[in-house]
Amino acid sequence: MITLYESGEHRSFLFNDLSSGSMVQANQHIIAHGDEAIILDPGGHKVHSALFAQISSAVPMRNLKHIFFSHQDPDIIAAANAWLMMSDAQAYLSALWMRFIPHFGVDELVVSRIHPIPDEGMTIEVGGVGLKVIPAHFLHSAGNFQVYDPVSKILYTGDLGASLGNENDLVEDFDAHVPYMEGFHKRYMPSARALKMWVNMARSLDLEIIAPQHGAQFVGRELCRRFIDWIDSLQAGLDLMADSFQVPA
Repeated sequence: MITLYESGEHRSFLFNDLSSGSMVQANQHIIAHGDEAIILDPGGHKVHSALFAQISSAVPMRNLKHIFFSHQDPDIIAAANAWLMMSDAQAYLSALWMRFIPHFGVDELVVSRIHPIPDEGMTIEVGGVGLKVIPAHFLHSAGNFQVYDPVSKILYTGDLGASLGNENDLVEDFDAHVPYMEGFHKRYMPSARALKMWVNMARSLDLEIIAPQHGAQFVGRELCRRFIDWIDSLQAGLDLMADSFQVPA
């Protein structure tokens, strides 16, 4: 566990070593204020078992009052039922995916505790702190959201900013880090237009840390700026596949 932020009653924790075997590495983030906590993108079943065993090192399990799902991928949402059955937390998911999450085995006893996030986003109150759930649609899901914590000034970006194959917890050299991000973003992000919409929003935020769901974290204003500038210049998805929709010979 890594503590990304701690001041007074407000704390932010990162678990980044719970994935195993051939599964993609994924980060789990916990934000706590006072006696309430929220877990962001808690992961699949194997990650659930490992995180459940370790969560008390960050917060008491009884303090887990909220669960945030940025989108519908299994590395984010597959263990939703387990977390809801083992807590009294309220969960939040894009309205687009509410009819899909029961396919992951969510029990009828707890499905009413999953609340739809409207396209324009919302605020989740955690111990009196209003966390901003902000739209990041199509990056890379049709119904996709990120979380901005105005106390720690951390933007939790989900798959945006993901890096694969490196073993660093934190980005140290941005230029050296780009190759670990480039392939993923060019294939999983939809287009430069969608990325620029995010850039315009991100530049309005006061940022100290950008915290993706995969790979290393960007700590410090300069690295946050470098990442946003890189996204602003990126061609991705349909920009690179104009001639790819053809019937195979």
